[in-house]
Amino acid sequence: METTDAVSPTDGSGSGDGGPLADAEGPGDSEGPADSAGAADGDATADAADATPAGDAAPALAVNLRTAENYVILAQSGISTVPTSAVTGNVAVSPAAGTYITGFSLKMDPTNTFATSLQVVGEVFAADYAKPTPDDLTAAVGDMQAAFTDAAGRAPSVINLGAGNIGGKTLTAGVYKWTTALRIPTDVTLTGGATDVWIFQIAKTLTVSSATNVSLTGGAVSKNVFWQVSGSVDLGTTAHLEGVVLGQTAITLVTGASINGRLLAQTAVSIEASAVVQAAL
Repeated sequence: METTDAVSPTDGSGSGDGGPLADAEGPGDSEGPADSAGAADGDATADAADATPAGDAAPALAVNLRTAENYVILAQSGISTVPTSAVTGNVAVSPAAGTYITGFSLKMDPTNTFATSLQVVGEVFAADYAKPTPDDLTAAVGDMQAAFTDAAGRAPSVINLGAGNIGGKTLTAGVYKWTTALRIPTDVTLTGGATDVWIFQIAKTLTVSSATNVSLTGGAVSKNVFWQVSGSVDLGTTAHLEGVVLGQTAITLVTGASINGRLLAQTAVSIEASAVVQAAL
């Protein structure tokens, strides 16, 4: 079993040369020495000429979600639930129509601008509802895509930590990048203050194993944690995640999985008897 490693982008634990490595992808990239956070972390890579000590890097700023922040679940092609889920916050799909929101037993409001569901503490919106809903959702989807691009473009302070497996680690604030898939097979702790920001850039999939928790300590807040994932996102049975998921493809929460944050997907979101609670603003 892997022991808990405290990893800080500012204390040099992301690389073997006294500081984490800045991303400089290209033919000149070379494999770095073993990461002091654990032998498995030796896959961190960067161009040696461009490596920047983390202590010189400014703290990450939160990703601006703009109007996408109005929704706890926002998807472009569909949202489904296997009852009974408990969703706190607004839910929306666009450009897909309301028929692509399934399992919620929606009841249309007399204004035809939104619907309600016994599984949602909030309102439910779709692109084919009455104005101004379609225009509002078009703006929100654009803002969601812009937030994904913003998060993806931040300069990383740690690359390929744990060779794509961060189970058992304690992570301080910073920008973490993986050119691989990322697995979380055992509990992970994010430790920091209320203004600290974590951005996780994942080139492939994110998988959180069943009964595994990602938790916050030290006053850290979920609205400042961002998971920018180019592949699918999968939370196993009763798994728990903190933060805003910016997914380029599908986001799936299986039976009993939960999140304190937001699910913002450029394709579909699927939940099964899940608890989805919006991050406090």
